[in-house]
Amino acid sequence: MRVGLVINPVAGMGGSVGLKGTDGPDAVSQALSLGAVPLAESRVVRALRMLNSLRDSIEWIAPKGPMGGDALAAANQTTVKLITELEPSAEATQHSAQAMVDDGVDLIVFAGGDGTARDIASVVGWKIPVLGVPCGVKMHSGVFAITPEAAGRLLANLVKAAPRATEYRHAEIMDIDEAALRNGHLNARLYGYVNVPHMRRLIQNAKATPQVQDETLLDMLGHEVAGELQPDVTYLVGPGTTAKRPLDALGLPSELLGLDVLRDGEILASDATSAQALTVAGEGPLHIICGVTGGQGFVFGRGNQQIGPEAIDRCWPDCVTILASAEKLAALAPPELVVDTGDPALDSRLRGYTRVRTAPRRSMMMRLI
Repeated sequence: MRVGLVINPVAGMGGSVGLKGTDGPDAVSQALSLGAVPLAESRVVRALRMLNSLRDSIEWIAPKGPMGGDALAAANQTTVKLITELEPSAEATQHSAQAMVDDGVDLIVFAGGDGTARDIASVVGWKIPVLGVPCGVKMHSGVFAITPEAAGRLLANLVKAAPRATEYRHAEIMDIDEAALRNGHLNARLYGYVNVPHMRRLIQNAKATPQVQDETLLDMLGHEVAGELQPDVTYLVGPGTTAKRPLDALGLPSELLGLDVLRDGEILASDATSAQALTVAGEGPLHIICGVTGGQGFVFGRGNQQIGPEAIDRCWPDCVTILASAEKLAALAPPELVVDTGDPALDSRLRGYTRVRTAPRRSMMMRLI
């Protein structure tokens, strides 16, 4: 099987430092100045290591250097054809994808977020199936595996079954305006469709557009949670309208798409990075309040990377409050929650069953995978 690999080396760098993405001319330098580190290559290596027993069954085609070749070398993939190394950019991604189309690959694997998915789709269209290794901050599109390891397992199954024996589906390419997002406005747009290999529980759904839900119940839930807040405890309140309900109930300002740090009725940091949140929290008791992404079921790892693995590990399970409407949970297919924290060992520890609060004195037990 011949597989193309394209990596956006800076994908996801903005997540932990609260930038909501790395699109734009100054976003990468700003992320670096805030202490962000590249994540994409290590996540791709995690996926590739699921293929160690199949090295001789895959011929890889990738750009030299950080856009693909370095990750293949780090994962000891030996059957590799390298194409021209380019300075990472949207144009370089498109150029690499076109070279793979011209070379007749069976599948293009890319690592990035929605912006990278758009770049790939603009060249590939319906010609060749694609598969995304989730590395970005924004991953609304339905082309991504739920974790890097899931991408590796899916590709391994695809190699064993042969491309023509695999089920495919049309997946949406969605993206949002990062500049508007940084100002608190969510403007999502459908850019088209691509073919993806589909295996249940390995590929995420496209993120659902928020719908009008039972606002009264959610407001009441916010008031209930607000009344339970304990003195001297630092609360990390994640992004999203549902997670922010307790702050709304307290009449406190909040950063809708950022991480707020709350203690004793006062916002200590707004739109905080993961490092800033832990610094403010110090060594005292810590508690996380977060929501669930509609249509996808992610608790951690999509849009709330500011809640980093260290904080999650410190709080799980007794000091994490997950809020979501019953309608949102009922709409998940399959009816499961997902985590992709960036730390495989932590992801494994989180798996099992967890309680999601849906209304005052009401909750649902959900499987977490």
